[in-house]
Amino acid sequence: MRRQAVLDRRKPPQFDAIIHEAALRIQFGGRKVALAQLEHLLAATERHHVLIRVIPFTASGFPGAGQTVFYAYGAVPQLDTVQLDAAHATVFLTADLQLENYRGLFARADQQSLSPERSRALIRTITKEI
Repeated sequence: MRRQAVLDRRKPPQFDAIIHEAALRIQFGGRKVALAQLEHLLAATERHHVLIRVIPFTASGFPGAGQTVFYAYGAVPQLDTVQLDAAHATVFLTADLQLENYRGLFARADQQSLSPERSRALIRTITKEI
């Protein structure tokens, strides 16, 4: 919740998320919890500084499958940081070559994801199917 509070600041940062459809369909915590999470995502897409896009099942393979990645970037690319979450630890990557690899990964994910409008429509469809 503290991390989400950053998005409620007077001048919040831009937040872009690319989520695979599989993550939207898994019902951790049951139907009620999954539905609340999807509704939370839909509400977040109403914010001007939040962009959520979905990689649909119909995309042929996608980069970084099964990996949770947070890429913090800004005006000075040398300060960019990639955060990888794993069961054993959280790893931060800051080396130029590592960052370049993840920029490429996100560029490919960006190409395979739906538009924001189509992503919202897919999320709405999934909420109706739960």
